[in-house]
Amino acid sequence: MFSENCNNIFNQSISDYHLTDDVDAEIKNPFPVSSIEFLLYKKNWIDTVQWHLEDIVRNPNINPVEGLAIKRRIDSSNQERTDMVEFIDSYFLDQFKSVEVSPHAKINTESPAWAIDRLSILALKIYHMQVEVDRANASTEHIASCTTKLNILLEQRTDLSLAIEDLLHDMKTGNKFMKVYKQMKMYNDPSLNPILYQQSV
Repeated sequence: MFSENCNNIFNQSISDYHLTDDVDAEIKNPFPVSSIEFLLYKKNWIDTVQWHLEDIVRNPNINPVEGLAIKRRIDSSNQERTDMVEFIDSYFLDQFKSVEVSPHAKINTESPAWAIDRLSILALKIYHMQVEVDRANASTEHIASCTTKLNILLEQRTDLSLAIEDLLHDMKTGNKFMKVYKQMKMYNDPSLNPILYQQSV
């Protein structure tokens, strides 16, 4: 199943990142550049680095200059994450380009890649909730609470994986169709962010 492949690759990426647990570590993508596996691994690596940048920037004692630099790095990471989602959707557009779409076909609320994006983030939540469950110095109450949350996250992964499989099947059989809208992020665009374009007036 495609979603199972996604989950395995996301787990591999997260595991590889935590060999160094360093937001500046070089990505060593083990998959062929032209493959969907390459895109999935890179997508999750971006998510994993950003997860840890979000932790770092919330340090109440962080130097404000360093904090601003990290927030801008997170902004850049968000754009890169969006770009990767669009690359993955391009893969699916190519996969389904020859499918004869039923006249009764419906569009899904989100594209396959945006559902896969949620699966990638879910893999990170599961990994870090497991860390909390396994914390040797945590209280019994903390471990119990995190165990409950972990079980919910695992159930959510099962449900989301199944939903992705259903969506891909419906697209393959022509019962649903893809329509991809490019993300028109405005805050990164100097011509659309008023704070930026007013400075040049």
